[in-house]
Amino acid sequence: MSVLSNRADLISGGDALVAFAAPAGVEPQAVSLSLNGKSSPATFKRMPNGQLGSLLTGLELGANAVVARFPGGSAATTIVNHPAGGPVFSGPQLMPWLCRNSGAVDAQCNQPVEYRYAYKSSNPLKAGMQTYDPGNPPTDVAQITTENGLTLPFIVRIETGYMDRDQYQIAALYQVDQAWTATEPQPQFNHKLVINHGFGCGVEYQTASAPAVAPGAGTAIPVVGGQLPIGLPLVEVLTDATEVALGKGFAVMSTALDNSSHNCNVALQAESLVMAKERVVEQYGDLRYTIGQGCSGGSLAMQWISNAYPGIYQGILPTCSFPDAWSTATQFADYHLLLAYFQDPSRWGAGVLWLPTQMGDVMGHLSLLNAIVSENAQFHVAVATDPCGGTTDETRYHPTNNPAGVRCTVMDAAINLLGPRQPEDWGEVEKQLGRGFAGFPVDNVGVQYGLGALRAGLILPAQFVDLNVAIGGLDIDTKPIPSRTPAAQPALANAYRTGLINETNNLDQTAIIDCRGPDPGAFHDAYRAFAIRARLDREHGNHDNQVIWEGPLLIMGDNECARNSFAAMDAWLAAVEQDLSPMPLALKLTTHKPTNVVDACYDGLGQRISAGLCPELIVPVYGTPRTVAGDAISTDTNKCQLKPLDRNDDYGLLPFTDAQWASLSAVFPEGVCDYSKPGVSQQGTIPWQTYQGPLNQVIYGGTPLPPAPANSGTAWAGPAFQVFTH
Repeated sequence: MSVLSNRADLISGGDALVAFAAPAGVEPQAVSLSLNGKSSPATFKRMPNGQLGSLLTGLELGANAVVARFPGGSAATTIVNHPAGGPVFSGPQLMPWLCRNSGAVDAQCNQPVEYRYAYKSSNPLKAGMQTYDPGNPPTDVAQITTENGLTLPFIVRIETGYMDRDQYQIAALYQVDQAWTATEPQPQFNHKLVINHGFGCGVEYQTASAPAVAPGAGTAIPVVGGQLPIGLPLVEVLTDATEVALGKGFAVMSTALDNSSHNCNVALQAESLVMAKERVVEQYGDLRYTIGQGCSGGSLAMQWISNAYPGIYQGILPTCSFPDAWSTATQFADYHLLLAYFQDPSRWGAGVLWLPTQMGDVMGHLSLLNAIVSENAQFHVAVATDPCGGTTDETRYHPTNNPAGVRCTVMDAAINLLGPRQPEDWGEVEKQLGRGFAGFPVDNVGVQYGLGALRAGLILPAQFVDLNVAIGGLDIDTKPIPSRTPAAQPALANAYRTGLINETNNLDQTAIIDCRGPDPGAFHDAYRAFAIRARLDREHGNHDNQVIWEGPLLIMGDNECARNSFAAMDAWLAAVEQDLSPMPLALKLTTHKPTNVVDACYDGLGQRISAGLCPELIVPVYGTPRTVAGDAISTDTNKCQLKPLDRNDDYGLLPFTDAQWASLSAVFPEGVCDYSKPGVSQQGTIPWQTYQGPLNQVIYGGTPLPPAPANSGTAWAGPAFQVFTH
């Protein structure tokens, strides 16, 4: 017997789609089913692949014995069922948690599933999807022909429900007068899935809305909230691609927990998708492959989930790319410290002056603008006292007034992964509480800020010395301190092994087309697509599974990139799924990549100008304070190994005075960064980890799940994609 809808040990919500290959002559009505020794009312249906399948309900929490009996034999399996409200593998959940959905029936925010309908109008003046009332159908419903040749009204059913304590949505082209079950899906369904994502990186202690799954029929999917910092209006991306996908027969899915601004925890994001994909298979049918699409924090979610939980997606379409949150955090922390220094001339030493261009040279950018935008947009998520959704002044942390309150930081929300600080590192508040806060996996010990600018003669030795003496670091509450910031252990090692720092060592199993445009100061830096590329090259010797499409449109590259990259990804995965050989999936992605899916430069309006990346004048790639300090573009050395401070190293043409060298020696008593070596504790991501033990206790830093039970999760993707190989 196969458990189709998920790994048999990760089932949730009390139901599972099961199937078995019956001997010749056995009809569905001759099969009886027992669950935990008792007769089950489940009925089997013959599925399109000839197997007999059934949606099994009534599973108890924990292990369940399932037996199907038929004339002449039986089939059996064991299913481990988890609560609909979670957790499954992400570990103990955030508390307190506010259910904002009015239909919640329990503290896990569960509520009955709701359905609504939307349609595409034949009137070109009606943009997006319109509300459809089956009891009073409109007369302007457009017709659509799916990729399998079926022509029908462009009506979409949108399912909204709650699992893992938060909202999910599923949309699909729907014939309202017909039934749809997993064993007998409606014929327009092409058995492919798209996952839409949100933006940002933050934390809330409450439910939220899932990103839109139909154009104009849900939460917007913006590049960044409100106005883009350079004055462009709010931009909804993915809309065209989503409409195209629905019209072709795809299902489209999203979960609130995969909106990174609401939840920026890779394990909880992955858990949310695992549960939602299970729901898709159980209610809609088996899947051929899944494509993720998203911008900014959406790209972050897809790329670190693909590496930490390979098999959830088969292809991803990141735009305005971020590899992860915690290698990027070094850039944001550096920006915070550098801005505090540059914007306060009282901190500058006697005779030291800074030109705006020199500040940009140290930042690795044109000016301070990128740092300022970053600071305003994201730094607050590392501040423990920052207001976050689901908390109040009375429940939120304050070091003196409420030390036991909720700390609104993305690291504290991910404490299951990072682990708490060790007693020897505790501050006064932690000693008072008798427990450590989540460790901070960011470090600037040994970082020589502005080194590249000094070598190039863009800044003077006096400026370099003054900056490095004055910059200091951050404490556990992200307050400034005069000494440098030491990364906490085991948080640093755990950030790598959990995938919070995306080492890409498992990412070669996912096809990637990255849409990339210039960023003159909106903190969606172009270099990040190449950071992923550099990491892939380091880990695998190639980046054959990653393609970058560039263009002049700010951040996104090209106005049609979402639509064009979606079509290209669909063709790429459709070619791979034909290969049923035992060839490794990474090699299949390379072998079957269409010849036109290569790095390319576009004109901003959908037309390809040339193969190969755009010229530097069109899409310049700026650096970071760490790359100026000597780090590689991979930018995943969160704590560098040190080498002795050496006056004979390359510090440019102008020598230091003895007093200046003495100041540097005091700042770097243990040495300076040696970026020729791997980072401290740097290691590959361990795929498919769980953060909860057999009694639901936390396992800080995680432990690998056991191998997937045989014949489970087989409906997540076609056999060519080797789902659940870990």
